[in-house]
Amino acid sequence: MKFTIITVAFNSEKTISKTMESVLSQSFADVEYLIIDGASQDKTVETAEHYRNALEEKGIVLRIISEPDAGIYDAMNKGIREARGDVIGILNTGDYYEPEALKIAADTFEKEACDLLFANIRLHKENGISYLKKARLRRFQTSRDWNHPTTFVKAQLYKKYPFPGLGIHDDYGFYLKMRKLGKKIVVVDEVLANFMMGGASNHKSFGEAVRRIRDRYRYCYRINGYSRWYMVECVVIEGVKMLIG
Repeated sequence: MKFTIITVAFNSEKTISKTMESVLSQSFADVEYLIIDGASQDKTVETAEHYRNALEEKGIVLRIISEPDAGIYDAMNKGIREARGDVIGILNTGDYYEPEALKIAADTFEKEACDLLFANIRLHKENGISYLKKARLRRFQTSRDWNHPTTFVKAQLYKKYPFPGLGIHDDYGFYLKMRKLGKKIVVVDEVLANFMMGGASNHKSFGEAVRRIRDRYRYCYRINGYSRWYMVECVVIEGVKMLIG
């Protein structure tokens, strides 16, 4: 089983090292690593190139594509199209894997023969406080149970169902679509990744919160046949984000 890890970057010279070092530190090394850069104006590409020898000495193939794109999900789709692995993980700059993440994921795919898995994550605030966010698979669906940086998907599914570019929550919409299609999803009760809070999905702005509510409701829940009552879940999630960051 070969993994493709995709990191989308744009002017990320200050954050990409931590992400790349976490891929380099993996105990499982049958990996292709794609950096999809949006034509950064800083030293993002130069910083990524710095890790090439160390990654390739470990057997990890590094490919860097740097060119303009139409946003984060367009860049992710580009990486998915380029991916040559059997399983794809997407890890944004600043976020990082635990050292055994890919080995645990590979073992789970082999044991469970699943289509998609995700796991617990640790959320980190800038002031050093962190939170454990558990992964769950329940009948009542909520994004509080799902963690994108810990999600690994069979490549053929990502290639067949690319992100539609409808809103900021396309990744969650993809997950809900896989549930709707009856794909086999497994939850791993271990922390596989760490997420640095403060990005686009956590920006404290009333206008941005309203946009995220709208996007999650329309393009995640309603488009996948969920009840209008899920508007309540969308509002509650944004309220929690405003409180804890």
